[in-house]
Amino acid sequence: MTRLRFGVAFDFRNPPDSGRTLPAVYAECLDQIRAVDALGYDSVWITEHHFVEDGYVPSFVAVAGAVAAATNNVAISSNVLLMPFQHPVRLAEDLAVLDNLSNGRMMLGVGLGYAHHEFRAFGVERRHRVSLTEEGIEILQRAWREERFSFAGKRYRFDDVAVRPRPVQPGGPPLWVAAMSEAGARRAARLGAHLLPQGRRHVVLEPWREEVLARGGQVGDYRVGILRPFVVTGAAERQRVREALLAGERYRMAIYAKWLGEAGDQEILHGAPAADAIPQTLVIGGPEEVGDAIEAFVGEFGVTDLMTWGASPGVPATIFSDSLERFAREVMPRFR
Repeated sequence: MTRLRFGVAFDFRNPPDSGRTLPAVYAECLDQIRAVDALGYDSVWITEHHFVEDGYVPSFVAVAGAVAAATNNVAISSNVLLMPFQHPVRLAEDLAVLDNLSNGRMMLGVGLGYAHHEFRAFGVERRHRVSLTEEGIEILQRAWREERFSFAGKRYRFDDVAVRPRPVQPGGPPLWVAAMSEAGARRAARLGAHLLPQGRRHVVLEPWREEVLARGGQVGDYRVGILRPFVVTGAAERQRVREALLAGERYRMAIYAKWLGEAGDQEILHGAPAADAIPQTLVIGGPEEVGDAIEAFVGEFGVTDLMTWGASPGVPATIFSDSLERFAREVMPRFR
């Protein structure tokens, strides 16, 4: 049976009206990450977007280096890095260095991107995002698995490239692919990657499983990760923590809805989810209540990696410290 792993996600956002400085936000989040590492969580996930007023972290590589230096045990991943904006050979080098700095703790979650303003600013054709992503992933895999490689595709051409240093992990850091559509889900299976699904079960989970099996694989050989916030609190502080998290979620979803609307996506996943949507709503309560909800959720959807937020835009990360500690002490052992 695949072991359930728990992770904590950070986006390092600081709304302009927060009254706080961005260096203070970075310092608080890194302190939280040190605590997460000491508490026995399995992973830290770093989100990425670009050209956002609140400083939404645009540089996964830089932050991953800081996390690697601050921790000893957790795996470190993106959720997600936007592949169309990366030079794949340079990224292969960066991740190989990070894998050595962290002694083999790196992972990489990638996505297509969808926000028009990012493609405009980078001068990348949005209509090329699928080919840029698929070729980029293949180049990463070959750069880490082969001593030397050449590549000729629609978007990239490389001749006799040898990436050094070699990653610590054989074959390089494990790759995850984000999917919000059937095409994305089948892409993850075709590329042999773990899955970061969002949206409807029959659109992302079922086609992914079908594709894995059709290609002779076993679903149990892959992992399925999703961000669904979980909070363990006593009755006295529950309302304060709930309000902080929900305010952060409203803040996040407002900008995602704007970007998805500009992209022509009429089904805003976090607005009015369909009946068969994979839920990403807040789970909050005492240890037994939260544990029961997680057990039912992972059993129903086959989730192997569950993430919560370690901070919320505009409030100190320390508001979640007690919850993260209680979850580690009182809920995680149930799943170990």
